[in-house]
Amino acid sequence: MSENRRLLLQSGLAGAASLLGVPAMAQANWPSRSIRLVVPFAPGGSSEIVARATAHELTKALGQTVYVENKPGGGGNIAMGEVARADDQHTLILGHIGTLAVNPYIYDKLPFDTNRDFKPVTLLAKVPSLYVVHPDVPARNLKEFIALVRSKPGQLNYGSAGNGSAGHLAMEYLKMAANLFLVHVPYRGTGPQLTDLLAGRLEAASVGAPAIMQFIKAGKLRCIATGSKERLPQLPDVPTVAEQGFPGFEMTQWYGLTAPASMTQAHIDKLAIEAAKAIRSASARERLSTDAAEAVGNTPAQFAQFVAQEQQRWKAVIARAKIKPD
Repeated sequence: MSENRRLLLQSGLAGAASLLGVPAMAQANWPSRSIRLVVPFAPGGSSEIVARATAHELTKALGQTVYVENKPGGGGNIAMGEVARADDQHTLILGHIGTLAVNPYIYDKLPFDTNRDFKPVTLLAKVPSLYVVHPDVPARNLKEFIALVRSKPGQLNYGSAGNGSAGHLAMEYLKMAANLFLVHVPYRGTGPQLTDLLAGRLEAASVGAPAIMQFIKAGKLRCIATGSKERLPQLPDVPTVAEQGFPGFEMTQWYGLTAPASMTQAHIDKLAIEAAKAIRSASARERLSTDAAEAVGNTPAQFAQFVAQEQQRWKAVIARAKIKPD
């Protein structure tokens, strides 16, 4: 082999090795800047509590700031549509029972495909739905509330964070189980809904535990039932819906970390590991436990399977309740 040919071959091999090293180097250096975690709802709800607990721990683990950006509207579809188009490798969105398992079945057409345009990262937390009433409502438990509603069909109102929201589903689920006639008042987020509920302009609601636990403990709202399988340690005297005459009833909200389909699988895998560690950390668990939320943290494959199961579950409920968007 001539000297020139040998030098050219060595140069080519070195160049190839350099190119092969680029992905590994890029992965090692990722994230290279701040990560935006979009929450597709207004501030003040369970979603923000879960997102901020996760972002705080991820910031420490990844060495770059993970900041939360609330972007409400359209039942979460506005934010979902924006993130679906993101290709900067530094944008994430908080997935939710509504945006991932409900909206595909209540909207005739979406500007994105929930399953094709997003990649699951990890299931972060499950949040029990609490059924609450304003203190002026003369019902101390679910049995009394059902009797009250049946005595005044169509005269009592319940609020939700919007059509197709977890709170809307939770109350419709109870309405079907108990054969109740309550008027639904949709809001643009949990925060605005709570304002009217606390003021007594709404009689009832079903809300994720983190967003209302403080108001229950302060006596500003009365919890008449929990949607959990078992009683909550934070509310030991409040029976579940199942205990109060509806065996097998369960209603739990959930939140997961989701990325646009453009994000590389290497980044997804790294995120899944670090996000699971973040949500299971002592500080995050303590923060969530205070509000009765359960930290999960699983693999992308496990989260994908969970979402598929939830989609099938709520597809049937939506069809029966004839839930439509605003």
